[in-house]
Amino acid sequence: MPMVIGVVAGAAVLALLVIVGIFKLMWRVAEPNEALIISGSKHRTEGLEEGMGFRIVTGRGTLVLPGVQAVRKLSLDLNETELHVDCVTHQGIPLKVRGVVIFKVGDDFVSIANAARRFLDQQKLMSERVHNVFAGHLRSIVGGLTVEDMIRDREKLTGQTRAACGTEMEKLGLIVDSLQIHEIEDPTGYIRNLAAPHAAAVQRDARIAQAEANRLATEAEQQSFARMAEATRDSEILQAGYQAERDKAAAKARQAGPLADAAARQEVVVQETRVAELEAHRREQQLQADVRKPADAKAYEKRTLAEAERDARISAAQAKAKETELAAAAEATRVKTAAAAEAEATKTRGAAAAEATRATGEAEAAAAQAKGLAEAEAARAQGLAEAEAIKARAAALAENQEAVVAQQLAEKWPEIVQAGASAFGNVDNMVLLNGADGMADMFAKALTMGGTGLGLARQLLSSMNQNGTPAAGTAGLNGFVPPRPEKVAVEKDEG
Repeated sequence: MPMVIGVVAGAAVLALLVIVGIFKLMWRVAEPNEALIISGSKHRTEGLEEGMGFRIVTGRGTLVLPGVQAVRKLSLDLNETELHVDCVTHQGIPLKVRGVVIFKVGDDFVSIANAARRFLDQQKLMSERVHNVFAGHLRSIVGGLTVEDMIRDREKLTGQTRAACGTEMEKLGLIVDSLQIHEIEDPTGYIRNLAAPHAAAVQRDARIAQAEANRLATEAEQQSFARMAEATRDSEILQAGYQAERDKAAAKARQAGPLADAAARQEVVVQETRVAELEAHRREQQLQADVRKPADAKAYEKRTLAEAERDARISAAQAKAKETELAAAAEATRVKTAAAAEAEATKTRGAAAAEATRATGEAEAAAAQAKGLAEAEAARAQGLAEAEAIKARAAALAENQEAVVAQQLAEKWPEIVQAGASAFGNVDNMVLLNGADGMADMFAKALTMGGTGLGLARQLLSSMNQNGTPAAGTAGLNGFVPPRPEKVAVEKDEG
């Protein structure tokens, strides 16, 4: 029985060891800086196409069937590649660009899958592929820039390069952590020549600054020397002053004795003078008490009385003046009020008269305007009527001249006959011969004279029809005057 137990225990331990060995053989763990690419069976990975044919494991462990599935590792470490690119700028100047690209495989499954397809067995060639990608795009970008742009704004060059390579790097499953342009070499010396004017300007400014500094230093030295001379002068002046004071003190010391004697004598004189002054003051006080005070009292009394009398007269005069002023003010107020009232009344009367005059003038102007308008309208109507009459007469003459002339002659025939008979008005004695025949002959002549007007009118009308304008002497048929016949002298026929 114990043997059986031992065998079972040994078999169990052996089975456990076998299971542990098989588990260790099947269990694979991905390191933090690597991805496990497991192929050999159909897998479905989030974010990838179904049926891709391999599985990606990062940061954990997984079971793998030996002999059925293959496990390979893809490094997620950083990689770098040196850029040595010969470029030509937009200006046609050859340059050599030196830089570095730091890149790695992306952390997402899509990037790992893309990188695994392309670099799983060729991870050592990854830097070379990246160099080729960046070199091509860098040449293209530099060809569109000038040397000045590249020097002054390297960040622009870097940004454009990263943007241009981003799509291709994504297809390769790579991401760029850093792109740095270290150096731009200029074999032709263009950059050096480009910097020459600036270097010359800097040297010029440096020389100017040095000259300015030298000038300031010289001025400072001169000012220092001037201050030193001034200090020396002041020192000598002070020394001379001190010497003068010493000499003065020595002179005073030498004169101290005579001065003391003179001072003593001066003190005696001063005391004697004070005594004399006190005596004179005592006499003045005595004189004031005996003479001046009574005289001042009398003068004060007279002055007080005079001032009182003067003040009384001034008060009376002021009262009189005040009374006169009040009376004058009252009279002025009354006169001013009356004048104001009179002025207001005069102003009112003047305004009323002006208003009446204005109203009268406006009425007369309106009447004159209306009268003038009426007269102008009447004159206009009369002129229009006369013009219409003339127009109608002209139209009638144009249509039937004979009828119009005949009508007017018929209307004026009595005047015409009277004018023809007036030729006999100057005959005092008329003798008719042949009796009734002579009378008939005379009347026939008179009618013939009167009828000449008809022939003359017809001639005028004929002339007007030919010329288109009335002839002279045709002022109008209504005012026609026939020619005056010569006087007829009738003589007696003696036979």
